[in-house]
Parts: sequence; C-alpha cells; structure tokens
Amino acid sequence: MIIKVLGPGCPKCKETEKIVLEAVKESGVVADVEKVSDLQEIMKHGVFSTPAVIVDGKVKAMGKVPSKKDVIAWVKG
Repeated sequence: MIIKVLGPGCPKCKETEKIVLEAVKESGVVADVEKVSDLQEIMKHGVFSTPAVIVDGKVKAMGKVPSKKDVIAWVKG
C-alpha cells in the first residue's frame, strides 16, 4: 500500500502527515507513507487544495485534515 500526503509544509499538512503515520502504525497495516511537497507533483494528482491524502492512487481527502478514524478505515478498507 502506498499512501501519499500532499502539501507544501503548512501546519495542516504536517498535522495530516502525523495523523496518517499514527493511523498506519495503530492499524498494523504495512504501508509506505510518502510526503509530497512539490507543487507540480501535487497538481499531477489533480489536487488543487491541500492537505490531501492519496491511498493507492485514489484521493481520499482534499483541503482538510482527516481524522485518524477515517485514515484507519481507508487503510483497512
């Protein structure tokens, strides 16, 4: 599983990355978590509002910090 956290490094983006890392650890799922801060790369994913979370190529959240509960549901789903 590949999870990408997209954002330039704003406080909300950092919070999103922290939540994703905690959720992956708590769920016990094996996943690579990548932080993407390059705006060109972010736009390639069709994301125009950050923070955003992509799980295995599917945008799961955009423009908001997801809850840990939501992230756990995404990685276990």
